[in-house]
Amino acid sequence: MSGCHSKKCGIGTDELFSLPEDIRKRVEDHPCYSQDAHHFYARMHVAVAPACNIQCNYCNRKYDCANESRPGVVSELLIPEEAVKKVLAVAMEIPQMTVVGIAGPGDPLANPNRTFRTFELIKEKAPDIKLCLSTNGLRLLDHIEKIKGLGIDHVTITINAVSIKTASRIYPWIFYNHRRYRGSEAAKILLERQYDGLKACVENGILVKVNTVFVPEINGEEIEEISRRVRSMGAFLHNIMPYVEGEGTAFQRMGVKPPTPYQLKEIQEKCEPHMSLMRHCRQCRADAVGLLGEDRGQEFTKDKVAKLEIRYDPEFRKTMHEEIEKEREKIRKAREVLISPAHEEDFKVLVAVASKNSMLVNEHFGTAKEFLIYEVSSRGIKFIHHRKVTPYCHGSISCLDGENILKDTLAKLSDCQAVIAAKIGFEPKDLLKKSGIQCVDEFAYLSIPEALAKYYEKYVLNKERVEVI
Repeated sequence: MSGCHSKKCGIGTDELFSLPEDIRKRVEDHPCYSQDAHHFYARMHVAVAPACNIQCNYCNRKYDCANESRPGVVSELLIPEEAVKKVLAVAMEIPQMTVVGIAGPGDPLANPNRTFRTFELIKEKAPDIKLCLSTNGLRLLDHIEKIKGLGIDHVTITINAVSIKTASRIYPWIFYNHRRYRGSEAAKILLERQYDGLKACVENGILVKVNTVFVPEINGEEIEEISRRVRSMGAFLHNIMPYVEGEGTAFQRMGVKPPTPYQLKEIQEKCEPHMSLMRHCRQCRADAVGLLGEDRGQEFTKDKVAKLEIRYDPEFRKTMHEEIEKEREKIRKAREVLISPAHEEDFKVLVAVASKNSMLVNEHFGTAKEFLIYEVSSRGIKFIHHRKVTPYCHGSISCLDGENILKDTLAKLSDCQAVIAAKIGFEPKDLLKKSGIQCVDEFAYLSIPEALAKYYEKYVLNKERVEVI
């Protein structure tokens, strides 16, 4: 049996080293299962599964929507042969890519022939790449032997409820065994199949990440119970994803609102005592390519890949991964030096960081599309989540738009004591100061852990005042 062996079954650097050896090897270079790995290793999704067997009120699958980043969105569909050629091309161009997943744009197990043919080809031509499957769970039990036989070590199941009543508010219908079910009957079947599928995965040694779409007014009261339940069943990781208000969804038409950053933080804190959480999720497109938080999919369209002569070289990739691991080890040792012994007064503060790559303080406040939120104390640094914002410095915005954008950003950062960025302009500095948020741009281009450690030592423990020039 494989699963979560403790409440801290781990995505952080320290937790990785406490895992059993066989599990550690499966997650240490997986950017979704290891928070540390996502800074170094990339993933890609291949869009080979167009059909879906359930309807979710938060979902709207879209094509040719290059500027929208969320599950269910793709620019083009692939057949298995096109998908594997794209995988080989990406693996050589982005050798730090270690994982290929199938996540849609429908449900992979509603398209079993296309899905498994794709995995078979990847396993044959690139056996060093990890295989991942994301599913709603309805047909998971039917294909568990095939999944195990192909060596698919990582399965993500989206589970959004524990009660039939709540599930029926999320799913208007399912299509199962050649019949469409609606309402409570559909919800009952789906929940039973999801939890039974989770159990079967764990019994077969497959690591399971559970995704839960957090819609406060719909399933907010059940999120903690979901976390408890999937933990007790052996799930490895729980990813609580905020509902994204997609255009044209049933929830959008109903006026259902997504969670605020504070609601998301609150529910994460409630669930964290029960099991490890994935906090670094970027809610990727079904054709995402690259590091988490970036998308290089347009570099690898069908037309571009078709023209390439690809020579897959696993030894080259292995050498690149060895170099990455040397760099990771250096950074890990440097991080250990930065964390000082616990101070007698253990002040905890939230700090927002602007970064282009989640590693350095290298983004200006005005151009940031998101801020990384950290909890900093004398015990160390803890990543909370990322908060998306509209960039303040944008050539097409008017003065009024800019003012509104700043207000919205300030509202999203109002629980933070400080903002650390490579540069912060005069106007946002003034508004941040009036809101009681410190502005810090003296740690530009340092690593995030080093910048946070220096900030905490200078401005929290020593209580120096941040001057706004």
